[in-house]
Amino acid sequence: MEKIRPMLFTTLKKYSGAQLMSDVVAGIIVAIIALPLSIALALASGVGPEQGIYTAIAAGFVISFLGGSQVQIAGPTAAFATIVAGIVARSGVEGLAVATIMAGIILVIMGFCQLGSLIKFIPFTITTGFTSGIAVTIVIGQLKDFFGVTYPAGMETIETMQKLKAFAAGFGTMNVHALIVGLVCLAILIVMPKITEKIPGSLVAVLVGIVMVKFLPLQVNTIGDLYSVSNALPAFHMPAFSYDVIQGSLSDAFTIAILAAIESLLSCVVADGMIGGKHRSNTELVAQGAGNIVSALFGGIPATGAIARTAANIKNGGRTPVAGMVHAGVLLLILVILMPYASWIPMPTIAAILFMVAYNMCQWRTFARLAKTAPRSDIAVLVITFFLTVVFDLVVAIEVGMVLSCLLFMKRMSDEMGVRSWLHVEEVEEQKREEEEASRGAKRTMSVEEAQLKAAAEEINPAKLRQIPMELAVYELTGPLFFGAADRINQIEVNEVTRCLILRMRAVPAADSTAMNSMTALCERCKKNGVTLILSHVNEQPMRAMEKAGFVDLVGRENFCRNIEEALDHADKVLEK
Repeated sequence: MEKIRPMLFTTLKKYSGAQLMSDVVAGIIVAIIALPLSIALALASGVGPEQGIYTAIAAGFVISFLGGSQVQIAGPTAAFATIVAGIVARSGVEGLAVATIMAGIILVIMGFCQLGSLIKFIPFTITTGFTSGIAVTIVIGQLKDFFGVTYPAGMETIETMQKLKAFAAGFGTMNVHALIVGLVCLAILIVMPKITEKIPGSLVAVLVGIVMVKFLPLQVNTIGDLYSVSNALPAFHMPAFSYDVIQGSLSDAFTIAILAAIESLLSCVVADGMIGGKHRSNTELVAQGAGNIVSALFGGIPATGAIARTAANIKNGGRTPVAGMVHAGVLLLILVILMPYASWIPMPTIAAILFMVAYNMCQWRTFARLAKTAPRSDIAVLVITFFLTVVFDLVVAIEVGMVLSCLLFMKRMSDEMGVRSWLHVEEVEEQKREEEEASRGAKRTMSVEEAQLKAAAEEINPAKLRQIPMELAVYELTGPLFFGAADRINQIEVNEVTRCLILRMRAVPAADSTAMNSMTALCERCKKNGVTLILSHVNEQPMRAMEKAGFVDLVGRENFCRNIEEALDHADKVLEK
């Protein structure tokens, strides 16, 4: 069982001055990258710009200090933007704080309950589908500011489709000046990484956007025109908890917790691949929970591991959690000294930054590859999850996606469950005579289906094993015996001459109660017809299920054999009686 042990204390055992310098440099660079992103994501989440900085400071420091990854950088992320905006619109900032604290508690419980490995049970098609869907919702939410459009009065703009409808209705109010600023900043964001990666493109875009609005005759909304900007330090605030508030926030809390767990652990996996390390998933969940609780108590919004900022940390030499703590400290200094100047940032610049965030997270290449190469059932889950994320919300998308994935998985497992009867010598000889007669007739190319049938018949030809009498029936069972495949047991037939039935179960890894009910019905049918049921090579889990269900006593323990040879010998003795 994995111990809850922060990675910071492990890395400090072999810490050096050189590594400290690398961590400090990486932390400063990541802070510069995080500054415009934190402001942009806070605005996209429907809260004030400083709340994004509060989140990066409080959650960023706590998660690095307590986390299970060497290099994870935490803060506000795009995945939360539309969810947070919806919670703020419904329940206000106070309701968001309650939901975030509850989500933090859930994450801590998940960590201590060793649930960090559960991330592997989320299908890749679902994570790709909702990640791409979130990217589209971010783009739709920023169209208004990028084009300088004014929404018509009275139209609701909480949900993504409502925003798209309002944007279309108000498109006639487009501000050309805003579009010019947005396009210039977007071009900078696209070109800068190709020129140099040492200077964040988002920082250059912010500076150019401010200069354009300040010194050119452009009428464009800035952050200061729409929001009040404060450089005050985050103050402790405990939201009011009540039964009604907790009940109303529970669904939002679970959404935040599950998404934070998925995104942070995925970020850890990516980081492990970049540094050749290994994170502690349960420790990371506890840290994420603590970070979100502290963030909410100091005016922040939900936070999780940010893949892009984590990658930037690694590329610039960060190798211990100290870099993440330095990043939080630098942001605190920036908040106090430079935050008032954030009011100069044009809204189209914020929209352009979020467009690039959406593009980088949309995984369109992965989406296209899955759409071309994945099985049709997986493509259905991918597309449906994407569609539901955009049209409804992430909660509906994940719920429906998981249900569909489980159903499709059960269908596949059911298809893998096979029941095949051995052929008797007489049946094999009859089959050979038919083949010889067919070969004497007009020769033709054997179809794929015929070839498969012939191969299957040859595979279970008893001549390769031993001759069995007509009074004995032998069936091979393959695949898991569960409720989705339990009806296959009904395919097992005994006729009037059958006195003994062998079920060969070496290829059955598991059985559930529904399958045991069908097996019990088969056993009772055999007893009614005077047929002795014998089971061969029952694996460990099915044997436990049979013992617990009383099936072993019903059949008789003497009728359970270790292998097929022993089962055939036992059947011969039964038939001799």
